[in-house]
Amino acid sequence: MVKLKEYKSRTENKAIERLPLPSRVYIPLSQHVGKICSPQVKIGDTVLTGQRIAEAQACIYSPIHASLSGKVISIEDWPHPVSGRCKAVVIESDGLDSSQVAARRSQEEVERLTPEQIRSIVFDAGIVGLGGAAFPTHIKLTPPKPVDTLIINGAECEPFLTADYRLMVEKTKEILSGIALVEKCLAAKFVYIAVEDNKPEAIKAFSCQLSVVSCQLRILKSQYPQGGEKQLIKNILGKEVPSGKLPFDIGVVVQNVATVFAIYEAVYLNKPLYERVVTVTGSCLSNPKNLLVRIGTPIRNLIDFCGPLVDEPAKIIIGGPMMGIAQFNDAVPVIKSTTAVILFNKKETRTMEDSFCIRCGACIRECPVGLMPCLINLAAEKGMWDEAKRYGVLDCIECGLCNYVCPANRVIIQSIKRAKLEAAK
Repeated sequence: MVKLKEYKSRTENKAIERLPLPSRVYIPLSQHVGKICSPQVKIGDTVLTGQRIAEAQACIYSPIHASLSGKVISIEDWPHPVSGRCKAVVIESDGLDSSQVAARRSQEEVERLTPEQIRSIVFDAGIVGLGGAAFPTHIKLTPPKPVDTLIINGAECEPFLTADYRLMVEKTKEILSGIALVEKCLAAKFVYIAVEDNKPEAIKAFSCQLSVVSCQLRILKSQYPQGGEKQLIKNILGKEVPSGKLPFDIGVVVQNVATVFAIYEAVYLNKPLYERVVTVTGSCLSNPKNLLVRIGTPIRNLIDFCGPLVDEPAKIIIGGPMMGIAQFNDAVPVIKSTTAVILFNKKETRTMEDSFCIRCGACIRECPVGLMPCLINLAAEKGMWDEAKRYGVLDCIECGLCNYVCPANRVIIQSIKRAKLEAAK
């Protein structure tokens, strides 16, 4: 692990603001790991906020909901922040934000819910991992093996990102209520909340509340990639997830704090996942913020709301600077896994030429998973996919540290991403 410059100061003390309703949303049919959804509405249909508009006939998927009320005006290919382009349901707002959300549940009603009922609510709400992985949460709440430990991931270790931090500060009780629901589903005996030491207000907020819940707060060093599942498990429990295995194989489930908050809203408020908190920041913006944003909102709306621009952006990243994806178009919408929108100027995005590997071993020393990224990179360059697999490419968490520390400016992570796709075939 390494200590990175954090660049969080511009937004870490800014309370979450609600972005005004967009006039139009572009809701992609692919926002999760698993099968792409099919639209359940047609052009001309009137929809309500929270109405299910897309689903799939598959074991692994998550339904998608309208993020505002209005009329479906198109179902078309649209820019997508991860896959480039994807079919999207385009809804024109009627300005009313009329909701289909059912009445809130009382505490007594929630306490009577069985684990199966909670999982069903989570599925119906379309909740996925909001830390960026976008794996359907109802599946993660149904591990195929017994689980005795739950870790709540509040590390948010990437530079610039502060959305999870603000949620922990402002929605502490709600997050703890969500944790209790997850704990009930998993029948976990041990629950840990992991927070990095650069988040003092979150630590204080949880410390004041933990006396009434059965959770332990673990304060971790601010390092990257502290927020990786395997890194959290090792640092908190002293256990390692074996190569090719998942956390549940050693009796552990890790959930992000934003995901747990979404679970709270689904169960207590009957609210589907149609909005999320996004950090909008970068040197090009005059007024960076943490925004509560409707799914499907074009990122240009977020940028305009945090403007005016003080410098011309040369690169727009969705996600953190280490694992995020550069965008080709500011029309791409916010999706369920969007944690941040970061604008970099030309000076910050200078392009460096790739050169030959100098065999320094820096990428090997810093790899948090213990891989040899330089050898995977060389195998990928020659199309030796089986060799890349033998070097453990499928265990890579794509944290980007190999690129960060490489003195030869090798584009290692891009080749690893390609090798993972080829090796998995």
